Amino acid sequence: MNDSLILAQGIANLNFLRKKEQFELFTRLESIEEFTSLSIKKLEELIVRPLQITTWNPHQVLDDAKNMLDRSFKRSIGAVVYGSSAYPPLLRELTDPPLLLYYRGILPDPEQTLISIVGTRTPSGAGRAQAYRLGYELGAAGIPVVSGLARGIDSMAHRGNLEGRGKTIAVLGNGLDSVYPVSNRGLALKILESGGCLISEYAPGVPPYKWHFPARNRIIAALGRATIVVEAPEHSGSLITAQYALDQGRDVLVGSVCRTSPQGKGGRNLAEQGAVYIDSAQTLFTEWSQEE
Repeated sequence: MNDSLILAQGIANLNFLRKKEQFELFTRLESIEEFTSLSIKKLEELIVRPLQITTWNPHQVLDDAKNMLDRSFKRSIGAVVYGSSAYPPLLRELTDPPLLLYYRGILPDPEQTLISIVGTRTPSGAGRAQAYRLGYELGAAGIPVVSGLARGIDSMAHRGNLEGRGKTIAVLGNGLDSVYPVSNRGLALKILESGGCLISEYAPGVPPYKWHFPARNRIIAALGRATIVVEAPEHSGSLITAQYALDQGRDVLVGSVCRTSPQGKGGRNLAEQGAVYIDSAQTLFTEWSQEE
């Protein structure tokens, strides 16, 4: 366990700091010694605002961080810190990258092309079938699928990718000591057994709060070379993922099932804005060949 990881975990545990402040504090400090020498006044100067704390024990913060990481490792939960060689390079392109990324399983090869697949939790039968088929075809082509392990489209894309022998990646909105939704525990286990990965920016023990899911969608979008919205109604959370992908300069494609599906209004809106309809992985490969 290196000093950088302990320092990052310690800073991440400072609940009186905002996420952006934690990240900026970590990037400004050069060593653990610099952190342990911080007074409350100096800390306030670094984050440029007053703090509502009266006591401060940085040594205890680091001891607690080390114990937390030790407990995580015993549960087979690893962690990588921003700036380390193991940290997924595409996440560094985010304007708000996670300071720490927790994982179970095997992190994807940084040179490996990944595709994000998202969609509604309540898909039509055609939507479920298309998500599975796209996941399978990408897996058979050696391309892992990134999704959110939610019910519906996410689950079918993960399952198809597994059947196609892809090493699928699930991004969770809670700590990796539990699986949400509980009904997908078996799927999560299969992902790990197949050489895939579960990842989260949330520490073990953190529940799946509602506001975590829009935030985790930026990670799903960032990891994929392209994002496929298989089936999505007008106000689907998967459209947040699509917007993140567009903001990050990624391709966005829409499942052809959206053309006629009553659950596809959000997807049709994306197509009207220029997103390409996709009915098989070959559509994606053709798009890529035209870009080269």
